[in-house]
Amino acid sequence: MLPRSGDVLHVTRAASVQFLRPIKFRVIRVLDWPTYDGWLWLDGYELNAAGDAVNRRSIFVQRQGLQQIPQQRPVPQQRPHTARQRRPVSRTPVRVG
Repeated sequence: MLPRSGDVLHVTRAASVQFLRPIKFRVIRVLDWPTYDGWLWLDGYELNAAGDAVNRRSIFVQRQGLQQIPQQRPVPQQRPHTARQRRPVSRTPVRVG
């Protein structure tokens, strides 16, 4: 799985030994820095338990060890149609002169 902008990941020791304490991470972008096969540099935000960004980081991880957290987005409520109704256009020719 190649992360995309906006993905929220659960980053654990399976991704890198530096993550003894797992973190939630929101991806800004995958950096195109040279690296080893199967490894990635990710730029993004570490998230707290409430899902708020608390620290911007660039992390070096194994792609195979990343776990995507399904995002639960609220269903948008439909708004009543508020556009003004158009008046009918008169088809009667206008005389000039």
